[in-house]
Amino acid sequence: MTGAPGNGYTQAELDRKLLQAANALRGPVDPADFKAYIFPLLFFRRISDTWEWERAQALEAFGGDDGLAALPDNYRFVLPAGCRWEDALALHENVGAGLQTIFDRIQEANPETLAGIFGDVQWANKEKLPEPALTNVLDVFSGLQLDPGTVSHDLLGNAYEYLLKNFADESGKKAGEFFTPRSVVRLLCEILDPHEDESAHDPTCGSGGMLVEMVNHVREAKGDPRTLRLTGQEINLTTAAIARMNLFIHDIEDFKILRGDTLREPKFRTTEGALQRFDIVIANPPFSLNPWGQDTWDDDPFNRSHWGTPPAKSADMAFVEHMLTVMDEDRGRLAVIMPQGVLTRRDEKQIRKHLLEDGLIEAIVGLPENLFYNTDLPACILVCRAVPAATGKRTDLLFVDGSRRFEKDGTRNVLAADDIETIVAAYREGEDVGEPPARTKRVPIGEIEENDWDLNIGLYIEGVAAVGIDSATAVQEYVLARDALRAAEGRLDERLREAGLAG
Repeated sequence: MTGAPGNGYTQAELDRKLLQAANALRGPVDPADFKAYIFPLLFFRRISDTWEWERAQALEAFGGDDGLAALPDNYRFVLPAGCRWEDALALHENVGAGLQTIFDRIQEANPETLAGIFGDVQWANKEKLPEPALTNVLDVFSGLQLDPGTVSHDLLGNAYEYLLKNFADESGKKAGEFFTPRSVVRLLCEILDPHEDESAHDPTCGSGGMLVEMVNHVREAKGDPRTLRLTGQEINLTTAAIARMNLFIHDIEDFKILRGDTLREPKFRTTEGALQRFDIVIANPPFSLNPWGQDTWDDDPFNRSHWGTPPAKSADMAFVEHMLTVMDEDRGRLAVIMPQGVLTRRDEKQIRKHLLEDGLIEAIVGLPENLFYNTDLPACILVCRAVPAATGKRTDLLFVDGSRRFEKDGTRNVLAADDIETIVAAYREGEDVGEPPARTKRVPIGEIEENDWDLNIGLYIEGVAAVGIDSATAVQEYVLARDALRAAEGRLDERLREAGLAG
């Protein structure tokens, strides 16, 4: 059953009330853990209020007939008796344990849609979540009405995003594990330009923001987002649950989020066991993940190491290789956020070489510094497209420098709407755009080969500072160089001994 969404709250009012609920945890709970408690309670309040609203709609439609109103088709989710918000409020002792029982029963009643949706929080653990703090949060949520007639999915979805950003700000560098700044997400989606009837996949989906933005993009283009087929994989159980709640809150139903390690155990397979392929692949993987499972990559059953084996101490190119492997061979495209170290690091040179020789990298978009929570250094976007046999391989690479397109937001930089529009226009037109400009240069692959497969943007666009590597990469390259030197010295000593020249 559906009805016209109401406007019971302004966006600012709803945001403020939800933040008040989070602040009720402040003190006994680390702010980095707020999301694990607040989002399940928000989702529970939403589905409980929605069930009551759907029941009222059904009773009206069926002239007050309880039997017809109780039919399952009238409801989005099954809420067993004793599992409504009012039942949680009726708990006066061992509130956390009682709430856990309610969550378990809801999940069991909706095995296809809500299994595991409430994450792995130990609600009964009074050491981690003191009962007074929990009851305070429940009291704040009780002052809200979150049914669709009062709060539209757009309004609630925006509030969800507001909380995600707020929790990311509180979490510092840890936020990079679950949150990509929404302006960057929008930039990637504008570059990829998803359409109706396409499949989109995020192999490191975090809280699901990129999949949500795919839907927003299609809606804004007056398309039908229900035709999108959305999938994502996320290694962290709590974060995977938050992603699923995020999609449901945004009124998105046709999706699948699976938990697991994408590099060691990719979950999306065909019935024959091969990796599924997708029209669009989008991601912001963890930068320079270490360790990541390099010992299995040479013998990867999915042949993802086709372009070379990435270094043991950095999974960046492993994620790129995975994404290329699951990109549709004829019409696929991908955009992935990477540290700029992948453009220059010596131990990834052969992979860059093979990707360029195969014509798979279409563009490299340089981003401003200080956009992300997990690093202050500038990152970049690798844009790749399939090379259909009929068109032949790409013979050049487009560089786009967007490093000067940003605004200050407190201590961080952000991409404003005009910055996103300018960078996307430069990418699409292959020309300098805006003031300050997003600058471009199309470089033949032969010229890149002459530069020993170095893709540092500053080599090709005049006036762009060559980006140095971060300290972790510098240490990594020193260790590799030292080990190579010691191996060479060992071989030299052995030769000298064989020749009778060693002492």
